[in-house]
Amino acid sequence: MATIRDVAKKAGVSVTTVSRALNGYSDVNEKTRERIKAIAKELKYSPNLLARSLVMKKTKTIGLLVSGLRIEGSKDNFTYEVLCGVNDCAGELGYELVLISTDSKKQQEKTYNQLVQERKVEGIILQGIKTDDPYLEEVLKSDIPCILIDIPMESDSVGYVTTDNRDGAKSAVTHLLNLGHKHIGMINGHSQAFVSQERLEGYQEALQEKGIPFNHLYVADGAFLEEKAESETGMLLDKHPEITALFCASDLMAMGAIRAAKKMGRNLPEDLSIVGFDNIILSAYSTPSLTTIGQDRYQLGYEATKLLTDMLEGNKGSKRKVLNTTFIKRESTSENHN
Repeated sequence: MATIRDVAKKAGVSVTTVSRALNGYSDVNEKTRERIKAIAKELKYSPNLLARSLVMKKTKTIGLLVSGLRIEGSKDNFTYEVLCGVNDCAGELGYELVLISTDSKKQQEKTYNQLVQERKVEGIILQGIKTDDPYLEEVLKSDIPCILIDIPMESDSVGYVTTDNRDGAKSAVTHLLNLGHKHIGMINGHSQAFVSQERLEGYQEALQEKGIPFNHLYVADGAFLEEKAESETGMLLDKHPEITALFCASDLMAMGAIRAAKKMGRNLPEDLSIVGFDNIILSAYSTPSLTTIGQDRYQLGYEATKLLTDMLEGNKGSKRKVLNTTFIKRESTSENHN
């Protein structure tokens, strides 16, 4: 196996020059750098990452810290698609990726700073955190660079990437209103999720613009779970049979809502129109296929990584990114004839 000395000898330069060229120092002539890179590749030289991190005091490693990773959420592929976006961008930029899992209980046993330092990462992308999780306050006080996914908060060392959840929800409900629905229910996620708050605000805003008063009794929490959404939909429609349309804050919950409506003998979309949020793969194959609001989970991860690496490399610029949603019309909505 070739060593750094072998590369230096063939390039006719010092070991220090090879080291500085391969580690991106700006005081190395660009032509020299490219020649050294070519020779290193030719000799199949692989730098000692541990030694490099000790010298440069940089590990070129970032962490994706996921809170609440559970099998129940695997159907929507949310975390997987975010992970793919993070992984692809990190690879393109020359960073290694470490996946770290936590939950509300684990956060009480080990501080955020302890967890990050143990994993030897330079920065963190944080996904799935709740509004009342201990780590949220710790992150905002820490000087460790961090990008939050779907948590619109900033500090000197913290930025965020999110989808325009309010506008997406507003588009969903406006679509139902334009079809003549006036009694529109909502199956929301849970109160500890920022996206739930924003999607509820979008729902309320759409109603307000059409002069329809908000009825809090029309809103139930499905906890972003299919079975929970099914039971909540059944109770909601039983108490309020006048409801002719539902906006669900995730496609997975919309699947549960569809099942509940069918069990109650409601024909979709003739008796009940349903709109979801996410555009997961299953939404196109449900019966009826689901009208939904599409968001790009892969891009959430990709953009989060770009923002984090910009922070790590001292690049000045915005520490926030808001992605647009896409309205996708399928078979689960129709005009209200009731």
